[in-house]
Order: sequence, then structure tokens, then C-alpha cells
Amino acid sequence: MALSQHTIAGTVLTMPVRIRQADVHSAMFSVPADAAQAMIDYSGLQVFQHRPGRAVVNLMLARYIDGDLGKYHEFGTAVMINPPGSSASGWRALGSAGAFIHHLPVDQAFTLEAGRTIWGFPKIMADFTVRDGKQLGFDVAADGQHIATMEFGRGLPVPGLFTARPRTLRAYSHLDGVTREIPWEIRISGVRGALGGTTLRLGSHPYARELAALGLPKRPMMSSTVGRVEMTFGDADVINR
Repeated sequence: MALSQHTIAGTVLTMPVRIRQADVHSAMFSVPADAAQAMIDYSGLQVFQHRPGRAVVNLMLARYIDGDLGKYHEFGTAVMINPPGSSASGWRALGSAGAFIHHLPVDQAFTLEAGRTIWGFPKIMADFTVRDGKQLGFDVAADGQHIATMEFGRGLPVPGLFTARPRTLRAYSHLDGVTREIPWEIRISGVRGALGGTTLRLGSHPYARELAALGLPKRPMMSSTVGRVEMTFGDADVINR
């Protein structure tokens, strides 16, 4: 079967797109399910409830070092959702939940065009300042307005026995009235985790006001840093238009 191709800014990308090296810092927050649902209602998807009335939102900084989309920074707001046809809930079902990408600022034009064109990711241009010392911190802003500042602790090492197995995840996007499902394969190593472990400050950008409507900033349930991430993204499937 012929592999699909997409031409972005004069460059031909053959699917799947490969990310050979990245690192990711993320924090997981418990937020009111009704507020999270109101935020993503436009997608037609339903939030996953890890306990009654509570949803899960992840905020993350990804630094892409080597991959088909080039080198760039990305700040993501991912709301955990039930894949279409599922009504699962509870902590044990979290592993089968999907990740709906609600915000996705980036700092390079090529990945912005690719993300919006191929997968319908809501990428916008942003500015990043990253502080990478004993602890990692960053600021992200767009259109001259501060979105967020996050500071991550180092956490404790997570044994590779629990993280080394490749995983296939499902990401979801919505752009221009179309909701899509994106197959996402990931392999991680060098994982550290902590209960809490991250501080968050919000700015004045509309994205920050949306996060504030969820009750943020607050202490996250847990945080993680992943020293090495390898990923592949396949073509998106339209599930609602």
C-alpha cells in the first residue's frame, strides 16, 4: 500500500511523521468535569471522569530535538476524554482514555503549518523562554500576552520496567469544524515523577483565562519529566464534521 504524503512549505512529509528525540515535562491536574466539558464542548467529545465530577487536564512543555518537523518548543493543554463509544470512568480506565488537544502554541512556522494542515492541531505561534538548570522552568506567551509560567521539580526516578514498553495512544483535535482522531505511538525512557512537583502561574492571554476557569493555578496531582521520547504520528481520521 502506498504511503500517504503531505507537502508543507515545499517539503514532502511521508507518513508516519517521526520524532526521533524529544523531552517532555508535564503536570496532571484534577479539575471540575463540568468546567472542562464546557471548555471542549465545541469538539463533540466527552471528558473522562477519573472520579465523579472530576476531569483530568495535562499541561506540558515538549522540546523537539530531532524529527521530521524540525526543532521546536510546544506547550500543550490536553483534556482526557472518552473515545467515541466509550463511557468509561475511574482511575483504572485512565489508560484507555484519549487526549484531546485544546491548546498547542509552538515557536516554529513549519510545525505550525504541518500540525494544522495534517492533523488539525490548534497550533498558534508563541514565544518561549526556557530555564534549564537543576530544575526546568519556562514562560510561554503569544501576541505579546503571557500565557503561563511553570517550574518543575526533579522528582524521583521511575523504574524502566514500568515505562519501557512502547504504547499506542489516541490523540484528538478539532479545527475548522472538524474533529479528528490521530494514531500516536510513543516510546519513553528516563522518566522521573513526583506528587505535586510543579508550580504554575497564569498570565492575561485568553488561553490563561480559560485555564483559570478550570480553577487553575493549583497544586497538580502529579508531575513527570521524560528525558527521552520517540514518537510517530499517522494520518488523522475524521470522526465528526
